[in-house]
Amino acid sequence: MAGLLKKTTGLVGLAVSHNPHERLRILYSKILASLQTMPQDAAYRKYTEQLVSERFNHVKAEADVETLEKKINCGQIEEVIFQAECELALSRKMSEWKPWEPLTEEPPPNQWKWPV
Repeated sequence: MAGLLKKTTGLVGLAVSHNPHERLRILYSKILASLQTMPQDAAYRKYTEQLVSERFNHVKAEADVETLEKKINCGQIEEVIFQAECELALSRKMSEWKPWEPLTEEPPPNQWKWPV
């Protein structure tokens, strides 16, 4: 596997992943499961589900790490794993925050107007 031949990512604090496909499969599955708790018309769910599903399909279809990095086009595979970990944490927070629900009180006048 190409990931085992790489000695360093060249990025401080980001270690080489020895099993990136398995790690991404787990993360993407968890993200998709987390998104299922949100309403289907929630913007965050729609766009995140689309992106994660596309990347998940690349992970399933491509065995070579370098080719996978090029298809996903978001840096080294370790960076993609880090992004997926952050997205999983965010998706869980979004389920908790429920931003798709209406505001509990009216916003102050001109809050959404710029420039004032």
